[in-house]
Amino acid sequence: MAYAGGEERRGPVTMGQANMIRCMLRDEPEHINIHDVWPVPEGTGTESAIEALRALAIRHEALRTTFPHAAGSAPREQVVAAQGTFTVTVLDHEDLPDDPAGHAESLARRARAERFHLDRDFPLRISLVARSGAPVFVAMAASHAVTDVSALAVLQEEWLSLLAGETLPPRASLTPLDLAAEEATPAGLRKSEASLRYWERIIRTGPQAMFAEPGAEGTEMRTPQLTLRSRRAARALALVAERTGGMPSTVLLTAWCALVAHRTDQRACVAAVPTSNRYHPRLARSVNTLSQDALLSLDVGVPTFDALLKKAWGAALNAYRHSQFDAVALWEMIGRTTHERGSRFARDVVFNDVSTLPVTVATVTSATGEDVADAKAYAATGPDLELSWGPDQVLPTRVLTFVHAIEPLLHLSTWVDPALFKRDEAEAFLTGLVRLLEAAASDDVPLASLTEVTGVRPVERGPRWYRVDGSWTSPPLVAQTLSEALDGLPVHVTADASAPDGSTPDAAAPEGTTPDASAPEGTTPDASAPDGSTSQDGPLTAYIAAGDFPLTPARAHTALMDALPGRPGVLAPRRYVIVHNPPAEADRTSAWLRQQILREGTGRDRDVT
Repeated sequence: MAYAGGEERRGPVTMGQANMIRCMLRDEPEHINIHDVWPVPEGTGTESAIEALRALAIRHEALRTTFPHAAGSAPREQVVAAQGTFTVTVLDHEDLPDDPAGHAESLARRARAERFHLDRDFPLRISLVARSGAPVFVAMAASHAVTDVSALAVLQEEWLSLLAGETLPPRASLTPLDLAAEEATPAGLRKSEASLRYWERIIRTGPQAMFAEPGAEGTEMRTPQLTLRSRRAARALALVAERTGGMPSTVLLTAWCALVAHRTDQRACVAAVPTSNRYHPRLARSVNTLSQDALLSLDVGVPTFDALLKKAWGAALNAYRHSQFDAVALWEMIGRTTHERGSRFARDVVFNDVSTLPVTVATVTSATGEDVADAKAYAATGPDLELSWGPDQVLPTRVLTFVHAIEPLLHLSTWVDPALFKRDEAEAFLTGLVRLLEAAASDDVPLASLTEVTGVRPVERGPRWYRVDGSWTSPPLVAQTLSEALDGLPVHVTADASAPDGSTPDAAAPEGTTPDASAPEGTTPDASAPDGSTSQDGPLTAYIAAGDFPLTPARAHTALMDALPGRPGVLAPRRYVIVHNPPAEADRTSAWLRQQILREGTGRDRDVT
């Protein structure tokens, strides 16, 4: 289909585009491309549906944008065409499957699997699903380089308006090129630099991963979708908002963070919160990719839910203000900061609230098989509490939650790592969220009572886990990982917190890499941790028997850092002590301390090998 009538322009990419393009060049297309399904109003002809799509291509520069670049390099420029073509595939059926919305959803998902060519492809891959010549659904995959979920919702809303014969108002939101120009101003650069400082503080001091616990392994998990629909939860959410004066979306975010921090036994909830950077009116309806993460860090060290809600509002606003940044500079900072800290930044918890966007029929019906005509009625008369399981998906997160609607029913979908949550535990987690909202609807809830109120218990890590530098870690696991990274050299790791009698606690006792089953000598389990895990902030020290191998602290640290991905329970030692041979009593710290030290240091100097 040809289009013409736009203006030809070119200029630099935006920060959001650069971020997404980086992901598109690195990740599998089905992981980074997005999709949507639009219901076609009854009586719409095929030509009318296509003509409305043509009008959107002319109206929005993002749909006419390509990114020229040399092979092996990332685009730095975008080009807006004045004219061009796009393809609409018409799939006409005599009879559609029993679940036509689910069929359209599957078509859109399959279309995500093919990579978009940034230098030449139209950014929407569109199929028109018809029954006996009458369009029923538009199923599309979209390039994340120019669209995000919010942008697709804007396009859907305008497409429906065009089909209804309405005249669209003049476009008031910034185009991608307009935004790129603003970002390049001194004020825009200062804003990006402030965002990097904000992120660095959290990455340097917060937990390196929320789900640092036994069983958390790997960087990608195949997880099934679990969907909650609940009128009970929506009523409770509204009552909490009325009682506290908080916004319903902030109340839900607070409850979700409280439960995640409770389940993970963390002092703060650190989560990526996408789609949060459309708070400015000039960006609210921009067809662009604006979904750079806001990084939320919510300290849960308060006595009650209401106190946490008060903190959540400010924490969320602070995260939103710092959600526009130079992605290349951000990841350079993350690399530098994590190398110095000895951690690995894990985007393992994601909360994406898209409830303010138009709810498509697909989001309401894809898991239930409701007919299109009954979709709105279903939303208004949905169940008190319904949990349903959907298809598996490979994701690089431990917990991902999408909030689709908060009234007249709470409708959210979540994906949780099955190694950490059995199916009944995942269902209990969402049910616990509803129970927390219901408890907070009538009175303030002490956070110390969350197990009783929600039925969700904190994870049991066991006695060989420590909270070190704000992160949960297992010294035996650190010793095992470091030994493997150093081709089997004997390693011993200890948490250097002084015991009451002045002795040095033995936090890990491998002979080579075999941990001692006994508890660390001189340590006192944290009374707040029923599983015996220890809450302390003493740094780790690694003792390495290198023999004749010319090992340095820098080489040891680099080897361990290379092994950190997929091991959220491993934190690098603050100090590396290299000796010649392991002691005869290699399972005790005191024996390692008696060995002659060949070299020692932090290993953080990249230039020292």
